[in-house]
Amino acid sequence: MSNKISLVEEAPIDGAIMTSDSFDIIRNLHEEVSMEDTPKSFIKNKMGVDYVEYSYMRKLADKHYPGWSWNIISTETLGSEAFMVHGRLKWFEGGIWREGDCTAAHRIQKKRNSDSFVDVGNDIKSANTDCIKKAFNMYLNIADDVYRNRVEDTSLSQEDIDLLYKEMDGLNDEWKEKISLSIESGDIEKNDIDKVITRINQIKEEAK
Repeated sequence: MSNKISLVEEAPIDGAIMTSDSFDIIRNLHEEVSMEDTPKSFIKNKMGVDYVEYSYMRKLADKHYPGWSWNIISTETLGSEAFMVHGRLKWFEGGIWREGDCTAAHRIQKKRNSDSFVDVGNDIKSANTDCIKKAFNMYLNIADDVYRNRVEDTSLSQEDIDLLYKEMDGLNDEWKEKISLSIESGDIEKNDIDKVITRINQIKEEAK
């Protein structure tokens, strides 16, 4: 079962109509959620891997995507080793309903040196929790910082560009052209600003 996402043909809430502004709302919302740092108290570690507690992810889903729902499409027992869940997340944003499918499996715990199960019910519950948490992150961008799915924009803002051009005052035309071309081509990013300004000041000192 592959993960998928789709638009669902349903009546928009309060007669809302999709516009270019709606797509801007969706993009901005996902960017906002993705850049929200997860409190350390909700970040746990198991066998060297960080994960986020379900309660926190559900809270953010309620906050940013009210009206979301979760439906278990199917389940499957993988022998006596694991239990798999195929679930579907549904949420409303930007005037449309959207759906996304996920699958997740959880190992069935057995007692040491025995074929007896510890708590199958808890393992089934954990499989469903793992699946919905995966969907929260994959489709709603919740806890992107912990699951390393955050993509930060490192491009220069207009304010950054104006600052660099201001710092270039006093340089000769050759250096101004070189730095300007680097800015326009995207070779200079936010993390490079201090280094570039330092280099500009060095060039000015050398020219004295």
